[in-house]
Amino acid sequence: MARDRSANGTPRESVISIIGPGMKVVGDCDTDGTIRIEGTVEGSVRAGKAVVVGRDGVVSGDIATQDAVVSGTVIGTLVAESRLELLATCRIEGDIRARRMQLEEGAVLNGTVQMGEPQGRPPRDPAASPGAIR
Repeated sequence: MARDRSANGTPRESVISIIGPGMKVVGDCDTDGTIRIEGTVEGSVRAGKAVVVGRDGVVSGDIATQDAVVSGTVIGTLVAESRLELLATCRIEGDIRARRMQLEEGAVLNGTVQMGEPQGRPPRDPAASPGAIR
């Protein structure tokens, strides 16, 4: 019988979900916390905190999260609102949108990369900030 983790005082965003080696998930994965993928996911992945794709992990679908570390394979769009780290063993076949990105030598990336502030947000006016010299 499953227990509700929020009932025992553990915040949902601190929970880590794991797709283990040899495991295959067909469908979308959605969590408020972190998900670590060492197996295969055929579907989209959304995590409120972070997504970690291990060396043998494969995601055939889109990923949306705050932070991501990829050392496996992603075939789809990868959106990291804050930080994206692509390790030397990773292979990305798709588009990337991230505020910041670290790309190790040896990583394979076939797609477009868009970095910086998300589109649709007006650029910040430095003169409008408190203490600005006018």
